[in-house]
Amino acid sequence: MQAMAALLGAYRAEIGLIILACMFVEFVRERYPATVVAVLGACVYAALGLIGEDSLFAVFANSAPLTIGAMFVLTGALIRTGTINRVADIIMARAERRPRLAIVEVMLGGLVASAFLNNTPVVVVMIPIIFKLAQVTGVPVKKLMMPVSIVAVLGGCITLIGTSTNLIVAGIAAKQGMAPFGIFDITPYGLAGAAAGLATLVALSFLLPSDPPAISAQDGGNAQDYLTELVVRQDSDLIGRTIASLGVFGRSVVLLGLKRVGQIERSKLDEEELRAGDRLVVRADGTAIMTLRESAQFEMGIAADAAAPAAAGTVIEAMVAPSHPSIGDRLADMPFLHALRVRIIGISRSRHLPGPDLSEARVRSADRLLIAGSDDAMRALRDNLNLMGVDISRTRAFRRNKAWVAILAMAAVVLLSALDIVSIGLAAIIAVGVILAARCIDGEEAWGAIDGNVLILIFAMLAVGVALEEAGSVAMMVGWVTPLLKVAPPWSLVFIIYFFALILSELLSNNAVAALLTPITIALAQQLGTDPRPLIIALMIGASACFATPIGYQTNALVYAAGDYRFADFVRIGVPLNIIVGLTVCGSLVLMG
Repeated sequence: MQAMAALLGAYRAEIGLIILACMFVEFVRERYPATVVAVLGACVYAALGLIGEDSLFAVFANSAPLTIGAMFVLTGALIRTGTINRVADIIMARAERRPRLAIVEVMLGGLVASAFLNNTPVVVVMIPIIFKLAQVTGVPVKKLMMPVSIVAVLGGCITLIGTSTNLIVAGIAAKQGMAPFGIFDITPYGLAGAAAGLATLVALSFLLPSDPPAISAQDGGNAQDYLTELVVRQDSDLIGRTIASLGVFGRSVVLLGLKRVGQIERSKLDEEELRAGDRLVVRADGTAIMTLRESAQFEMGIAADAAAPAAAGTVIEAMVAPSHPSIGDRLADMPFLHALRVRIIGISRSRHLPGPDLSEARVRSADRLLIAGSDDAMRALRDNLNLMGVDISRTRAFRRNKAWVAILAMAAVVLLSALDIVSIGLAAIIAVGVILAARCIDGEEAWGAIDGNVLILIFAMLAVGVALEEAGSVAMMVGWVTPLLKVAPPWSLVFIIYFFALILSELLSNNAVAALLTPITIALAQQLGTDPRPLIIALMIGASACFATPIGYQTNALVYAAGDYRFADFVRIGVPLNIIVGLTVCGSLVLMG
């Protein structure tokens, strides 16, 4: 044990670098998730005494991960209140009128949204929009899907809150004694990079593939769309109104037909005046169905007992078992509909929608049903051996009446931090308290909106960075490169830091790279006697603006799967983008910094 202690004491810095090298190897090999590798690395440093107990736990006082978590919750509130869904509906409505202009609006909208929201959920929301936009405009999906990720990454580099990487670097820099970054401190350089990136994307659009994606990707994210029916009640205020005036149809709720006196009309429906008993046959996602159900504007679905609840009671999801005796029969003839006071408010089927309407749809194995009824009826359905996976639906209605609170909360975070009234972290935490108190989002949903993997990775890599400093590894690395950089022109440091961070981030987690390189960059600037601020901004943007691999950034991975791209597709357009955006950002830092 004494020999081991002596070895650790004599070669602390070297051992720290060996552990770091092993972590890099595992990051690249991807045998374990990046979060697991980072946590194990931090544990090894702690076990060998290369980071003290107090220093290890002090990592959890860093404001950057907490700010990122708060921004996740605020973004979740915008989704929960239907704000982002409403914006998507507006986009699709404009696309039907002016399709080509809509493509430009979608890309610019994604750029702006990603500057103020976490760009990963922005891309998640935009993926189904892109599929539908491709159908409307006739532009191949693959020529639109990858640009969505590119503009989201470029947008994230415009403000401090655009990416978690920016916040990590800013948080570590503040801990190292640098003046805090404002929300718009990186904006001039991010805008320069975004302008160069967009121009390059347009010029190189011919390099984007045009072959159709695999069939599995072409559903546009609508695998959980349901067929349902909206029934006009006998005493409804909607009687006499035209269908076009209802204002309920859009991207999430699509009118398929009007069922009246047993006949289904499917064309020229906008000017039809509603009558009592009319049934609007629609396709809608689960959230839209739950929102319509809560609004109580219509009776929903089908039931053998007209008094079966639609707006009241519980909603469960159930799957039709392969052994169900009603397979091949009409949905309206399902035995439990007649035995229990329940109402089927939706049916979903993989690959396509059942039809022609809800009652006449033929039951197939693995059909998913949304069923509303009393708690007693729900317990009876759980005992039904011909239904599988019977459980309370996790889908929730939009809280549209709370949307203004969520919008004002996000706007307040941006405004208060931009005016330097309070720090962005404090503003975000207070905003989370406001949206929770206003019931924009429930506590369970708020915590579910937080990407735990991202936060754990950040905390672990912060610990690794502290361990490298305490072990002397950072000082050793700075000592190696200082003689080389002393003979280099001062302006070249920005380029070196940017492209070093870029190359590492194309292969490893960008958050991990940011957490690791920030203390090294600051120490290097101090050793060379130069201002670290331009170098830190170069690190922020260089670690985020990664376009050449599908693993370079989370949004790249999302569109890689959704668009069925090949790895080479990213390399072909991503390498020129990396170079041009990098040169532009670094050039602007040298000229304006």
